[in-house]
Amino acid sequence: MALQVGDKVPHFSAVDTHGNMFDSSTVLGQKALVVYFYPKDDTRVCTEQACSFRDQYEDFKALGAEVIGVSGDSMKSHQKFASRYQLPFVLLSDSDKKLRKLFGVPNDLLGLIPGRVTYVVDKNGIIQLVFNSMSGKIHIEKALEILKRI
Repeated sequence: MALQVGDKVPHFSAVDTHGNMFDSSTVLGQKALVVYFYPKDDTRVCTEQACSFRDQYEDFKALGAEVIGVSGDSMKSHQKFASRYQLPFVLLSDSDKKLRKLFGVPNDLLGLIPGRVTYVVDKNGIIQLVFNSMSGKIHIEKALEILKRI
């Protein structure tokens, strides 16, 4: 079942860009969180989306939020992607699709492509936004809009 606005985000962990185990409990309860699921590193729309999050990362930080990108790509793929585009935020590898299942992220385009969904979670771990759109840049606008309100 897909997570919805008002739900408490479940505890999650996954390998990050640097090969470390990221644990959501290190962030939840301390700051807001923007978790965005995207289909694949180094594809046109995913790169535009990641670079838009990068370009406005300081705005997210100023609003007390951390940004986390999640895809099924490997840690090595994430390392290359983050390095190539100077991404200042954490990317998590979800090669086993456990995080996608935990959050209930649907596939798009007749189930062929992993979905692109952004979740904004407040400091208390409550989901304030679930935004599902294959268009990448609008996710950043929607997330910032919600963060300004909470």
